[in-house]
Amino acid sequence: MAAKKPQRSLQEIEDILLRKIFLVALQEPAQNDPRIIFLELTAAEILSEGKFLALSRDTMERVLIDRLSGDFPSAEPPFRYLVGCYRRACDELKKVASMKDASVRSEIESTIKQARKMAISYCRIQTGNPDMFMMSGQSGFSATSDLMLMIFSEVSTPMDGFGGDSLGSGFDCPPGFIDEFFRDGDDDSLELVLKDLFEKLKQSVGRVSALGNFQQPLRALLLLVKYPSCAKALVNHPRWIPKETYLLIGEGRVIEIESILGAFLHVSALPDFKEFKSTPDVGQQCFSEVSNRRPADLLSSFTTIKTVMNILYDGLGEVFLILLKNIDTRERVLEYLAEVIKKNSARSRMQVDPLSSASSGMFVNLSSVMIRLCEPFLDGAVTKRDKINPKYLFHNTRLDFTQLTALCASSEEVSAWLENESSWKNNHDIDAQEGTSTVNDSDNSILKLKPLQSYARKEKYSFICECFFMTARVLNLGLMKAISDFKHLAQTLGRYEEELSTFKAMREQGASPQLEADIKRLEKAIEILSQDKLCYEAQLLRDGTLLQRALTFCRLVIIWLVDLVGGFKMPLPSSCPMEFACVPEHFVDDAMDLLILTSRIPKALEGFVLDDFLNFIIMFMASPSYVKNPYLRAKMVEVLNCWIPQRSGFSATAALFEGHQLSLDYLVRNLLKLYVDIEFTGSHTQFFDKFNIRHNIAELLEYLWNVPSHRNAWRQIAREEEKGVYLNFLNFLINDSIYLLDESLNIILELKEIEAEMTNSAEWERRPAQEREERTRLFHSRENIVRFDMKLANEDVGMLAFTSEQIPAPFLLPEMVERVASMLNYFLLQLAGPQRRSLNVKDPEKYEFRPRQLLKQIAEIYVHIARGDKENVFPAAISKDGRSYNEKLFTSTADILWKIGEDGKIIEEFVQLGLKAKVAASEAMDAEAVLGDIPEEFLDPIQYTLMSDPVILPSSRISVDRPVIQRHLLSDTTDPFNRSHLTQDMLIPNTELKQRIEEFIRSQRRRTPQNE
Repeated sequence: MAAKKPQRSLQEIEDILLRKIFLVALQEPAQNDPRIIFLELTAAEILSEGKFLALSRDTMERVLIDRLSGDFPSAEPPFRYLVGCYRRACDELKKVASMKDASVRSEIESTIKQARKMAISYCRIQTGNPDMFMMSGQSGFSATSDLMLMIFSEVSTPMDGFGGDSLGSGFDCPPGFIDEFFRDGDDDSLELVLKDLFEKLKQSVGRVSALGNFQQPLRALLLLVKYPSCAKALVNHPRWIPKETYLLIGEGRVIEIESILGAFLHVSALPDFKEFKSTPDVGQQCFSEVSNRRPADLLSSFTTIKTVMNILYDGLGEVFLILLKNIDTRERVLEYLAEVIKKNSARSRMQVDPLSSASSGMFVNLSSVMIRLCEPFLDGAVTKRDKINPKYLFHNTRLDFTQLTALCASSEEVSAWLENESSWKNNHDIDAQEGTSTVNDSDNSILKLKPLQSYARKEKYSFICECFFMTARVLNLGLMKAISDFKHLAQTLGRYEEELSTFKAMREQGASPQLEADIKRLEKAIEILSQDKLCYEAQLLRDGTLLQRALTFCRLVIIWLVDLVGGFKMPLPSSCPMEFACVPEHFVDDAMDLLILTSRIPKALEGFVLDDFLNFIIMFMASPSYVKNPYLRAKMVEVLNCWIPQRSGFSATAALFEGHQLSLDYLVRNLLKLYVDIEFTGSHTQFFDKFNIRHNIAELLEYLWNVPSHRNAWRQIAREEEKGVYLNFLNFLINDSIYLLDESLNIILELKEIEAEMTNSAEWERRPAQEREERTRLFHSRENIVRFDMKLANEDVGMLAFTSEQIPAPFLLPEMVERVASMLNYFLLQLAGPQRRSLNVKDPEKYEFRPRQLLKQIAEIYVHIARGDKENVFPAAISKDGRSYNEKLFTSTADILWKIGEDGKIIEEFVQLGLKAKVAASEAMDAEAVLGDIPEEFLDPIQYTLMSDPVILPSSRISVDRPVIQRHLLSDTTDPFNRSHLTQDMLIPNTELKQRIEEFIRSQRRRTPQNE
C-alpha cells in the first residue's frame, strides 16, 4: 500500500504560490526556466537575519523590490513583468477555489489578493516613474505605452480593423487589471501616469479621419473618464486648455490641434485645410471620379460615413456628459467649451482663415455633442425654459455676446438700458440700507456709456441656462457655418460647371491653347469641389437625425423668444422688450437657415411639428421694431415659400397655412407689408435684392390667393388699407413689373443681335478668338439675367391679373389710375405694336419669355379694371398717356387675341374699352382747346398738367397737384424739391389756388361760344 502523501503547511503553500506568481526563487532553481530569477543576494540577506528561506506575506514586497531593482539581462521589462504577476495571481486565485479546507483557502486567497494588489500598485509606480526600475538594455520599453496598448486591448471589438490596424493587438489585458489600476489608485499616484497616458491617447487619434480607427481611442477615453481620478486628471491636464502659441497658427486652430478633446473633435468627413488634413482622405476614397461610380456605391459611402460619425457623436456626447455630471470636473468642462467658442468667434465671418480658426469638422461634431447635452430640456417645458435667463447675455463671465448683432437694439441702446438697470439696482440697495434716496440728479442727466463687458458680474446661472447659450453659439459657429460653406461650395461648383460648358461650346468653334488650359483647370477644380460637396452631403445633409435634433433646439430658441414678448399672440406689444431686442440676431437667423435647408431635403421634416415656427414667422416678419434686419425678415418668407404644398412635397404643410387662426388673420397682411418694407433695406444692393425677396413673397401670395379663406382676408385688407399698405403694395408691384419687363425685352433684343452674329459663321470665324470668347461669355451672362427677370415679370403681371379681377378699386384711385394705364399701354405697345416681331427669338421658352400669355394677361387686366370703373375714369387715363397710347393699337391687339385663342368676351370688352378711350381722347383735345394757354402757376411743377386739387408742401412751400404728389409719396416719402421728410397727412390744401383754377376753367368755357 502506497504511503500517504504528506500535507503541506500553510507557509509552504504560500511560498510555492508566491514563487509562481512572482517568478522568483530564493534557492537555486532545480528546473531550467529562464523566466525564474534566482535572487541570491536577497536569499543571503534573509538567512543572515535568521529567517526561514521562503516567500510569505511579510517578505513578498521586499522580494518584489529586489526583483525589480536587480539587473537581470534575461528578465522582462518591469511593467510587463508586473502585469504578468497580476495575471498569474488571477490564475492561481481560480485554482485555490477548489481547496477543501476553508480556513486554509481563505488564508491563501488573502495572500494571493495581496500579491495581486501589490503588482497593481507597483505598476502605477513604474508607469508614473519609469526610471525607478529601469534595467540596462531596456530603455526602449515604455510602461505608459504598454498601459495604453492594454487599454486599447480592453476596449477592442472585432470591427476595429476597419479603416486601419487594430490598436493594442498582441498585448492582452488581464481581466480586471484596468479597473483595479484606476479604481483603487489615489490622485497623486495616478497624476503622472495619466499625464503621459492622455498625451498618448491624443496622439493615437491625431489626424485620423472618419474612415480611420478613431473608435478604439474614443472607447478608451470613455473608459478612463468613468473613473473620477482619471476625469480630474483629464481636466487638469496641461493640454486640457493648451497655453501654447505659434507664430503662424491662431488660437482657434491651436485649441483644436493641441487639446486632448480637440483631437477627438477633429475626426470628421468634412474637408479641411491641407496642412491639417486627416487620413484616410474621405473625399478621395469615397467620391473620386464620382461620375464613374454606381449609385449603390455612393449610397453605401453615405451610409458608412453617417454611421461612423454618429458613433463619434454618441461617444463624445457620453464623455462630456460624464464630465459634466461630476461636480469636480464640471466647471473645467464649461471653461473648455467657453474657450473653444471665444477663440473661434471669427468662424462667423464669411471668409474664415483656416490657420486661425478650428475646422468645420470640429465644430459640427461639437454642435452634435451640445445638442445631445440639451436633450433633457429640449421638450420646452415651462419649468425648464424659466431657467434660461436672458441676463446671461450681459452678466455672464464666460462668453462675450457684445460683438454680436442684436435683433433690434444697438450697442448704445443696450448700454443705456444696462446703465439704467444698474443705477436702479444701486439706488434700491441704498434705499434699503439708508431708508432714503440721495442721488445727485447731475450724475444721471447723461448716461455715460461703458463697454458692455463692464456689466458682467458673477452670478450663478443654472446648467440649463449655460448649456442653452453655449449651444446656440456653437451651432452658429459649427453646423450653421458648415451649411453656409456647403451652399457657397455648391454655388461655386455650379458656376464652374457652367463655365466649363461654355468653354467646351467655344472649343467647337475653334480652340486656343489658353482655352484648353482653362478647360483642364476647371475640370481639376470641379473634381475636387465635387468630392468636397459629397463629403458635406454625407455628414450633414444625409443625417436626418442630426438635422432634426438641431431643429428641435431651434424650436426651443423660438419658443423662449416668444416667451419674452408675452407668448404666441397678436398684435405684438407696442414697444419691444429690451430682453428680446438684445438677443443676438443669429439665434433667429440660424433657425431660418436650418428650416430652409431641411425643407428642401426630401423627408427631412417628416414627422416634425412646424406650428411654432409658423406662428413665430407670422408674428415677426413684418415687425421691424422687433426684428430690424429686413433680410432676416425676408428669410422668414423664404421658409414659408418652401412650405407651399406643391413645393414641399408633403401635404402636412397645407394645414399650416389653412388651419391656423394666426395665419388666417395676419399672414396675407404681413406679407403685403413686408413687400412694401423691402423696398428700402439700407444695403448698397437693395435695388437687386428686393426682386429676389419679392419673388418669394409673390409665389406665396399666389398660393394664398387660391385658398378661399386667405383670399377673403386679402379682399378685406384691400378695403381697409385702400389708402395705406395695400396701395403701397400695388405701387411697388407696378414699379417692379415695368422695370422687369422693360429690362427683359431689351436684353432679348441684345441676345438676338449676338445670336445673329454667331449664326453668320463666315463673319464670326474672322473675328479674333478673344473677341469671340468675350461675346460668348456676354451671351450666356445675359441669358441668365433675362431668365431671372422674365420669371419675376411673369409673376408680377400674373398677380396684377388675378388681383385686378376681384379687387379693381385701388387701380382706379386718382393717384394710381394714370400710372396703371401708362404701364398697360407700354406693355401693349411692346407686345402687339409694330416692333413686336423684333422680339422673335429661337427658343423663347428658354428665357421664360411667353409673349402670348403676357398679351392675354395684359388684355385681361385692362378688362378687369374697366369692369370696376363706375366713374368712367379709366378710358381717360388710357388716352392721356402721350408716350404709348395709340387708338389703332387696341384694334390690332384684338386681332392678335383672336388668333391666340383669348376668350371672346374678354376681347369684346377690350375693344369696347378702346373705343371709350378714343372718345375720351377726343374730349380731352376739345377741353384742351377750350382752355387755351394755361397760366404757369396753375400747372403742376412735376407733370406740367393743370392741377385739379393743389396742395402746399410744408417744407419747400411749393404747390403741386394732390394725385401727383400722392403718387410720388408711394415710392419716396420725401419732398421732391428739397428731400425733406414728407407724408400725405402733412400736405396743406391750397384752397385759394384751387378756387382760382376753377374760376379760370369756368371763364374759359364761358368764352368759347362767343369765340366760335
